[in-house]
Amino acid sequence: MQSAVLLTFRFFWVFWVFWAAVYRWAAARAVAAHLGPEQEEHLAGTELARMLERLGATYVKFGQILSTRPDLIPPGVIAALSRLQDAVPPGPFSAIDETLSRELSATARARLVEIDETPIAAASVAQVHRGRLDTGEAVAVKVQRPEARTQIERDLILMGLGVRFLNLFPQLRPLSLPGALARFSKAMHDQLDFRLEAGNNRRFAASFAEIDGVEVPALHEDLCTAQVLTMELVEGVRATEPEKVGGHRTELARRGGEAVLKMVFEDGFVHADLHPGNILLTADGHFVLIDLGLVAEIPDDMLKPWCLTFMALAQRNGEELARLFYVYAPSVEDVDYYAFAGEIVEFFDGFYGKALGEVEVSVIVGGAMAVLRKHRVVIDPVYTVVNIAVLVAEGLGKQLDPSVDLVEMAFPYLVRAIACGPEGKPPLREIPEP
Repeated sequence: MQSAVLLTFRFFWVFWVFWAAVYRWAAARAVAAHLGPEQEEHLAGTELARMLERLGATYVKFGQILSTRPDLIPPGVIAALSRLQDAVPPGPFSAIDETLSRELSATARARLVEIDETPIAAASVAQVHRGRLDTGEAVAVKVQRPEARTQIERDLILMGLGVRFLNLFPQLRPLSLPGALARFSKAMHDQLDFRLEAGNNRRFAASFAEIDGVEVPALHEDLCTAQVLTMELVEGVRATEPEKVGGHRTELARRGGEAVLKMVFEDGFVHADLHPGNILLTADGHFVLIDLGLVAEIPDDMLKPWCLTFMALAQRNGEELARLFYVYAPSVEDVDYYAFAGEIVEFFDGFYGKALGEVEVSVIVGGAMAVLRKHRVVIDPVYTVVNIAVLVAEGLGKQLDPSVDLVEMAFPYLVRAIACGPEGKPPLREIPEP
């Protein structure tokens, strides 16, 4: 009974916040009728981000995932959503301590001889506390918030109702909101089981063992459960502040590039929440990935098509890129292929005569995504996660050492994947007759 009452109250709160945001957006738009497209996008993005922040952490996370879809969402809206932070006030330590006592055996709990009551990070699903083991080793202890599952389940029910309503509007259907919500729901449920994150950690650790100086925090397996993760405490500079890095700048830039390229073009197993806040740069030049709860896997039969797509991007081959986008897109409803391909080719003609190192991947990807969005060519969501990872690596690399060329580093991976990787799946459709 209590949960039904809470759900009802939550429904009316969401309803009120949504329509208040729509009213503010419409009023601002009416007052500033002279706004151009960029200002329109900025206004819409600002109101959307404000609404999601008012609705709470689950909605903020949904906005963060929407921000990874530049093929669907305009850049002004993306910019506003990208600034969303999944940060909430910390919960009481008594509840955290209770979870630790319930989840860990008495022997395991006794190994944690010290744990700071004030967390070093607090998000919607968990908070992280600094601790010390009986060996003297400093550790990071990630503990699930007791109310997390109930809150997430309640919000997912209401988001489902909202998506069904929004999908009634034809102009919103290209956003594929039901599919986006289904993927988001799975991601949120996966994040509630820390055993999955521990498995991701082990898989990344095994993969990065081949690259000197690229790591993930080592787990303390006897102190890990479905609701508790205990790992080494890595001291380093967040990649949000690369200017604070002292030495090893070139090594860090190259190691970050190698880590992303291996994930994307060799393993097909990608950190799906890769942003500078989830990267630590250590004083001895190590590149460390953290917060491994969200991952994306590129199916074996899609790895080669993806590599061919990136090769076409890197070589600025607009004709081949348009063909690959079109034949492998999950949806090309009412797409004029020749108008779409012509605009892709025209975009790449603007780079004619420029050396490979003179053109940033972010500019190429951003331009291609704009054409996809205009012509409503929807690409597989996993590709957008991959694009984000590549762009993060390039952006960080340029800040650490502008001479490091990610595209040049990528070619050996691309050649190996195309020549030796599994066969790609057949195209979903043929190019239409002119």
